Amino acid sequence: MKLRPLVLGVGGGLVLLVVAGILYFFLSAGGRREAALTHTLRPDDPQVLQVGARIYAQNCVACHGTKGEGQPNWRDRGSDGLLPAPPHDPSGHTWHHPDAQLFAITKHGVAKLIDQPDYRTAMPVYDGVLSDDEIVAVLSWIKAQWPLEVQQRHDEINAQYRKSLPR
Repeated sequence: MKLRPLVLGVGGGLVLLVVAGILYFFLSAGGRREAALTHTLRPDDPQVLQVGARIYAQNCVACHGTKGEGQPNWRDRGSDGLLPAPPHDPSGHTWHHPDAQLFAITKHGVAKLIDQPDYRTAMPVYDGVLSDDEIVAVLSWIKAQWPLEVQQRHDEINAQYRKSLPR
């Protein structure tokens, strides 16, 4: 008879754990959806672009270049084991990523995005350095530099990404 309360306690604990897991999944999925909508780039907003241009000049140009051309041999790891800064112009892969991923890379870093804490990169983490609005501004400025057809393709990538998120 004393075993029964123990079994009920363990069973109840498992139920609570499963419920907590389900809640976490749905809340974090909702959080991803909210972030995808909140951190939408605004390449048509002149005020946002003015802020973005200033931030790019202060924080990004040294590695990614004045025209977003990136560093030479950006696909090949250097002697330090790190990849050089990629271009943000149409020749690079920046536009292949939805807004939410670009925002996450800028704010939290590649290692966190890909869930590999030991991943090494020269890209700084801007959490605590730039506000969310400033990150959106600089990414919006980068997008505004792309030709219209690349911007439209990026918009399609964003639409596909949003569709893939749980509602």
